[in-house]
Amino acid sequence: MKKLNVGILAHVDAGKTTLSESLLYISGAIRKPGRVDNKDAFLDTNAIEKARGITIFSKQAILAFDQMELTLLDTPGHVDFSAEMERTLQVLDYAILVVSGADGVQSHTRTLWELLKFYQVPTFIFVNKMDQPGTDPDWVMDKLQKELGGGCIAFDRGLTERDEQLALCDEAIMDHYLETGAIQASQIVDLVANRQAFPVYFGSALKQEGVEAFLEGFESYTKPLEYPRTFGAKVFKITRDDQGNRLTHLKITGGQLGVKDLVAQGDIEEKVNQIRLYSGEKFKAVPLAQAGQVCAVTGLTASKPGDGLGSEAESTPPRLEPVLAYRLVLPEDLDPPQILPKLRELEEEEPELQVTWNEVLQEINIQVMGAVQLEILETLILERFGHAISFDNGQVVYKETIENTVEGVGHFEPLRHYAEVHLLLEPGPRGSGLVFDADCREDILDRNYQRLVLTHLHEKAHKGVLIGAHVTDMKITLVTGRAHNKHTAGGDFREATFRALRQGLMKADTVLLEPYYRFRLILPEAMVGRAMTDVGNMKGTSHIESTDGAYAVLTGSAPVVTLRNYQQEVNAYTKGEGRLSLALDGYNRCHNSDHVIGQAAYDPDQDVLNPTGSVFCTKGTGFLVPWDQVDQHMHLEYVWKAPKVKKTHELEDPRNVSVEEAISLEEIDALINSSGGANQGKKGVWKKQRGAKESYYTSLTTSGPAGAGRLSSRKRGAEDYLLVDGYNIIHAWPELLDLSKDNMEAARKRLIDIMSNYQPLRKCQIMIVFDAYRVEGRKESVETHQNIQVVFTGEAQTADHFIEKFAHSNQTKFNITVATSDGLQQIIIRGAGAHLLSASDLLEQVTLAEDELHQDHLTSQGKPGASLEDALTEEVAETLRKKAKE
Repeated sequence: MKKLNVGILAHVDAGKTTLSESLLYISGAIRKPGRVDNKDAFLDTNAIEKARGITIFSKQAILAFDQMELTLLDTPGHVDFSAEMERTLQVLDYAILVVSGADGVQSHTRTLWELLKFYQVPTFIFVNKMDQPGTDPDWVMDKLQKELGGGCIAFDRGLTERDEQLALCDEAIMDHYLETGAIQASQIVDLVANRQAFPVYFGSALKQEGVEAFLEGFESYTKPLEYPRTFGAKVFKITRDDQGNRLTHLKITGGQLGVKDLVAQGDIEEKVNQIRLYSGEKFKAVPLAQAGQVCAVTGLTASKPGDGLGSEAESTPPRLEPVLAYRLVLPEDLDPPQILPKLRELEEEEPELQVTWNEVLQEINIQVMGAVQLEILETLILERFGHAISFDNGQVVYKETIENTVEGVGHFEPLRHYAEVHLLLEPGPRGSGLVFDADCREDILDRNYQRLVLTHLHEKAHKGVLIGAHVTDMKITLVTGRAHNKHTAGGDFREATFRALRQGLMKADTVLLEPYYRFRLILPEAMVGRAMTDVGNMKGTSHIESTDGAYAVLTGSAPVVTLRNYQQEVNAYTKGEGRLSLALDGYNRCHNSDHVIGQAAYDPDQDVLNPTGSVFCTKGTGFLVPWDQVDQHMHLEYVWKAPKVKKTHELEDPRNVSVEEAISLEEIDALINSSGGANQGKKGVWKKQRGAKESYYTSLTTSGPAGAGRLSSRKRGAEDYLLVDGYNIIHAWPELLDLSKDNMEAARKRLIDIMSNYQPLRKCQIMIVFDAYRVEGRKESVETHQNIQVVFTGEAQTADHFIEKFAHSNQTKFNITVATSDGLQQIIIRGAGAHLLSASDLLEQVTLAEDELHQDHLTSQGKPGASLEDALTEEVAETLRKKAKE
């Protein structure tokens, strides 16, 4: 038996669900055809669908006709649920496009046709509602051929006329037809499968007229697909059953899938617990699913729509996407943390919702296609979760692109890290999205690093620099880059890649884009002038498509933001006689970009999560470079176009930039204050904190060496810990840096001696952390040297990682201060709530404490010749005497 997966698509109200019922009834799958208006349709199983009288969720049914078994996938017809429909297209063998005989080709019909072309789905057309008075098959055929193409051919008319039109679709078939005077069925099958011909049938689904003939034609002119033996599957939908079980709906695209099989998805393997074949609300559990079957499985928790399992590649992102964004308005007794996990559950089922939590504004935002979807969401959340939420007035979803070609540079080089990336940004055609490529020789940048850059470009939606909207319609090409043999770590290219893209956007001529609707307006002819004036005022374009003396059809396009509520106005001035239908027409230049940009007040330089500048290194210290100065520091020359002023550096050349010039403690606090954090609490506002030097060590200059002064945030009675990033301090202190050039071991010992002498003055626990992460087989060790601890990290663990882990794990137990001048590390440590000292501040405090103690001792002893040694404990003094002799 021939088995096919067939989807039914249509503009809303064309009779798609009625045709599904008729197909099921004629094939014997159901005893009585249901009706949408009677709320008993076999495939409209959801209570919301029954109440609304529209299909909202795609569902499937299985029917058999003669020697053919069809898995029928019924998809939503309303434009607000187009994303649900588009996901289904990617698993179809054939499609049935339903067209209303009374309305002909409508706006959403054209959208569906373009999608079927994009996904290369062979298509049959059923012209429905031909029982209504005034319907004209010749008029409909003329519309189909003019607007959808000459391949639309009536199959339920005379064979001669049909074959003549089929012969025009292919030269080889034309030659065969001229020689024999006939066209073979196998040739028609190939024409349909190759999307060269689109069989058209006429009838009435409600009265079962022409439906059986359509089924017979469908069986005659289709063929099953061939699949590879290696297992593969494509996920197109996520749902939950009445018991809350997570269902992954997929099509087997190769091999077979059995219960308890392990399914690979990237690095994750999960076991299939159950395989279900659904037909309406009911399902049959089967032990095995073969290639070509559509089924639902339980046990997969990480799957999402569009995923490829096994050998199957990931699907392309949907072309239809939400263009409206709304803020959730929650009842007073409901906090965002309560509803967010539930919304994430909905987002699994509808990825296009793009649920986002705005930490700064403390609000939840969601994206939808239109007002109907909003109403459905409100009802769905109330029924499933019991929460009565609402939405604000909403706004359109803008995008950004560029108008000229630029080369963006990203450099990431804090201490012991290194990566540089150059990206060529080129404007693309409208609607092309983002295209990523690499044009870089492997002797310049290893292939693995090139793949890593492309992976990072794919992994997230990138923000623009005008209002922070997502960028689109660009080709982004990796043209050059550099890694370091020893210092390049996993995340370095991620940072460099994102900074290169942002830096390129800052240099480019950027453009704000807004979504447009394509509209079709039927209204009394006398009111065409009013409508055209309205469209002009809405910054749109229009033209008269047809007129019959009483009614006219006006078509065109206009921005979503101006056209979205126009239906109410049409109803008012036409007294209900006007009918407006809308379909998304992609993105184009924003008609009021200055106003939108001004309202957004977005500052790309203050977006700490999407930095525009780069990080360079000098004298063991990382420092930030603004985007417009990166070309003065970058290590590789421009590939696309060299600037007039350029400066190159060798990898190990020092930069004469001080710690204070790189990034101050106040700047770090400002970064954290502006970025917010997960522990902000309900208000979402950080309390102002003083700098580390001002707060932690103020007591050394005012209250003596004991350090009696404390921040209000310090924990009373808790032990004080000073963590020292060993190699960072060695590279930052001139004495130690000079010593390290000849003997690093001597520099380490000298730092240990200095901190040992400082410990009794500071009266705290001191821990110096040294990197040993490149020593193969090395295990983390903690050694006691006199009165301090010295840590050597294990293999694959840097000092940064050890310090971060210690600070996070013990921030509630101890008062922790970290001494480092690594700019990135400073931000992380400050964000963890620990106190912070730069290398220069630590050197200053060590020197200051020794001097003050020396002076106090001289005063108390009254002996001008007394030494600092007398002020120390006897144990430490004896140690110092031994070292002096050595």
